[in-house]
Amino acid sequence: MALLSVRLVTYVEKDPITLRMHQQNKPELILASSSPRRQELLREIGISFQVHAANINEDQIAGETPIAYALRLAQEKAQAVAAHYPQSYVLGADTIVVVDGEVLGKPKDQQDAARMLRLLSGRGHEVTTAVSVVAPGTVAPGTLAETRASTTKVYFREIAEDEIQQYVAGGEPMDKAGAYAIQGGASRWADRIDGEFSNVVGLPLSLVTDMLITTGLMKR
Repeated sequence: MALLSVRLVTYVEKDPITLRMHQQNKPELILASSSPRRQELLREIGISFQVHAANINEDQIAGETPIAYALRLAQEKAQAVAAHYPQSYVLGADTIVVVDGEVLGKPKDQQDAARMLRLLSGRGHEVTTAVSVVAPGTVAPGTLAETRASTTKVYFREIAEDEIQQYVAGGEPMDKAGAYAIQGGASRWADRIDGEFSNVVGLPLSLVTDMLITTGLMKR
């Protein structure tokens, strides 16, 4: 059984926007993630939400492709939380960095972070974020959430070893897939980005918006 964090945080939109959520007495969306980056991205598009992070086993299954891995984790996170909140919309997400077919998750320690950055230096890699949305009343055996993914190609310039060591020592890579934050110190290494920037940060906003419209939470 998945464990859920007990912390509850509610965010409410402040400014009018073109795309707006149907408002009721309480937020209709639960984000199954404690990521501050995902929370900030949702606030950018004016969505009210609560946070209930899902604590699930995130090990990759032997033989599982990177895309299948990300899709499965996003869906499992959403459904784990939705089982406890069947009257709410729940959004789960998972971001992976892939280079040469290897999934780079969050680094285990500083040495692992430095290893990942050396792998990414001077070459392109793929960042995939899978998103799963569970609508109210749909959590039942055999029921599948709507789950999709977005992939962005990121190209890094050559990164000097002293840059890697300085960046790792600062601590920013330690809770990031691929050991970097594109919106942070690693922005200076990105020569080119093919695809959606917010996807690399942790949540593809165009895809999320489309899915929330499709499932009935948002309207144009």
